[in-house]
Amino acid sequence: MNAQALADAAEDTPPRPAVIQLTIREKAALQASYIALFADGGIFVASARPYTLGQEVYLLLTLPDDPQRYPIVGQVAWITPAGASGLRTQGIGVRFPRDERGRALKARIEALLDPLLPSDQPTQTV
Repeated sequence: MNAQALADAAEDTPPRPAVIQLTIREKAALQASYIALFADGGIFVASARPYTLGQEVYLLLTLPDDPQRYPIVGQVAWITPAGASGLRTQGIGVRFPRDERGRALKARIEALLDPLLPSDQPTQTV
């Protein structure tokens, strides 16, 4: 294959999703990061890296007191820019997919947070 053919093939190939490994060690941190506002559930990821709304991300999420890692392909549905009001942390909100894995992860998180939900504690998003 010549250089032009390789360049054309690269243009036709969608970009690979960003890979994010997120370990949440405490339930309070999970509560602050969980985005119940999204119907499918979601999680806030602190990051200075630029993202766009709708961008796919591959998330490897580890929850408190749970040795399992949850692989999810989600979408950026929230962006908190640098210097946001209220001293909010820069980062993104990743909406879980509307599939069995997404529903299972949402249920697992909500089961962990059950004694803490609903709460008046501030979160990373709202």
